[in-house]
Amino acid sequence: MRDRLIVGLDVPTLTEADKVVAALGDTVSFYKIGHQLAFAGGLSFARELAGSGKKIFLDMKLLDIDNTVAKGVENIARMGMTMLTIHAYPKAMRAAVQAAEGSGLTLLGVTVLTSMDDADLKEAGYALTARELVKKRVAQARDAGMGGIVCAPTEVNEMRDVAGPGMALVTPGIRPAGSDHGDQKRVMTPGDAIRAGGSHLVVARPIVASPDPKAAAQSILDEMAAA
Repeated sequence: MRDRLIVGLDVPTLTEADKVVAALGDTVSFYKIGHQLAFAGGLSFARELAGSGKKIFLDMKLLDIDNTVAKGVENIARMGMTMLTIHAYPKAMRAAVQAAEGSGLTLLGVTVLTSMDDADLKEAGYALTARELVKKRVAQARDAGMGGIVCAPTEVNEMRDVAGPGMALVTPGIRPAGSDHGDQKRVMTPGDAIRAGGSHLVVARPIVASPDPKAAAQSILDEMAAA
């Protein structure tokens, strides 16, 4: 399960990120670095972690013209990253897949952010519900040759049928029973997400904000294993 739990280093400084990694030790082998830490020196930190044997999910959610996406993916692949997110727009995904070919980098299509619900999508101009749009994006990611997708755990079971058996289904929005949901709207417990068919679970605040991150991570790992 250590390779299926991804701890989100959603902290503002490298000092705090380093403290979390040190506190977790060998309990955790996989980390996510997103925009907050990336813009505080986190890209160099990602290289260091990868060099020490950790797996890194670089959550950059790339979306741009084809050439810009491709060149970005090429450089990220050279950094030794394990996973990278691309917004699940067909042209961007096809450019990314071509650029990552042969590198071992797993590209993940971001379908609909877990902080968004049907009302949010309607406000943004989409006619589809969250579930309908996720299903469409998953099919497009599959057809583009992506390695996996990011979706809410509440959608994993249905989306596995669309994605097929070979794609990774990475699920943020994981909250242990009784914990604060924060800004997440489509959530599930670690055990339920594993039972639903999630391949990787992304957990940030319940671990990094815990007084004892290692114990919090171990509790989640135990729940995943039991499931």
